[in-house]
Amino acid sequence: MCLKGSSPQPDGKAVRRLAAAATFLYQDGPRYWYSTQPTVTKLAEDRAEQLKRDPDKVVKELDKRLRSDLRKMGDFNRVHPMPGSSADVPDDLDARLVVLGIQHTYSKDVANAAETAAKAIFETRGNAPRIYRNTIVFLAADKMRLQDLDEAARKFLAWESIVAEADKLDLTRQQVKQAEEQKTGVDGAVTARLPETYQWLLVPIQASPQVAVTWQAIRLSGNTGVAERASKKLKNDELLVLNFAASRLRMELDRVPLWRGNHVGIRQLAEDFGRYLYLPRLQITNVLLNAIRAGLALLTWEQDAFAYAENFDESASRYRGLRAGAQIPLTGDDPGLLVRPEVARRQIDQELIPPPPIVPGPGPVKPPEGTKPITQPGGPVQPQKPRRYHWYRYP
Repeated sequence: MCLKGSSPQPDGKAVRRLAAAATFLYQDGPRYWYSTQPTVTKLAEDRAEQLKRDPDKVVKELDKRLRSDLRKMGDFNRVHPMPGSSADVPDDLDARLVVLGIQHTYSKDVANAAETAAKAIFETRGNAPRIYRNTIVFLAADKMRLQDLDEAARKFLAWESIVAEADKLDLTRQQVKQAEEQKTGVDGAVTARLPETYQWLLVPIQASPQVAVTWQAIRLSGNTGVAERASKKLKNDELLVLNFAASRLRMELDRVPLWRGNHVGIRQLAEDFGRYLYLPRLQITNVLLNAIRAGLALLTWEQDAFAYAENFDESASRYRGLRAGAQIPLTGDDPGLLVRPEVARRQIDQELIPPPPIVPGPGPVKPPEGTKPITQPGGPVQPQKPRRYHWYRYP
């Protein structure tokens, strides 16, 4: 609707949509006009339609774009894009993101393809059971959104092929310009729709050792890289831990419990956090080591932390190299032990008790310095008493 005396203002969005679909409508910046010579729009539509019968090209294009996006890993130590099988995902201690291929989409269906594929990777690595299950989370494409992404990718490939074959198709300068503009437009559409499609985080959850594992589907939002969005959401929900307090480590040691008797090996503790879903999911093993170092340095280690020992001597029933309340350097393969604070305190107190004094018995006594011992028959050696000399001066 245009008022009298005012200039008509075309609806830019509607005109752009019309230019993209019309066969004889041309565009040059803000100018639009019809021509008797057809545009290349119809050719692009035909080629995009043909790509439905050649889905491998579309999959290859999306795979390339997704891998490029996943170079920005966020807070993940590693990302595994589109694994072909569970054998392609290593069984390691660091937290990682597994990005499922577009054939494994997520929906609200109970047995959706994404959850089925995630469970297979979560439970096994190749033919062997997976040990470190608390180290992987999954990212999947939305089933409905994938249709829009697929359409945009097919259009991009169609326009890309037309631009590449401009000379072969004998396109005019205006047609080449139109093809390049359309290619740029759909290229941006694919880039924007990629994170909109990969919006589902699938996270295995287990509240305690007594309950079964469940799967939590978390929808992501935002326009940053898919791995960056995933790590940010996991951090905010405390499903990925980058900083671990010593007091919280002590709480987990007592809650589960993780003690093996009166102590637990540092290596064993690192494996526990990689294995069991009811423990916090740590970014890397060094997060645990930092918590241990901080706890050992606390002056309140008896109340809030633990002690450290090099090993346990079973024959003497004592810990060797027992220390606490001090800075102790640790490495990832440290063979040392964390010791219950009350047990450590008991040993420290016992070893600090001074030995009873030695009472001398009968026998020779060391004479004072500067004297000679005198031996008397039938008795002990007595020291020689000092003599006093008096000097007199006579006139």
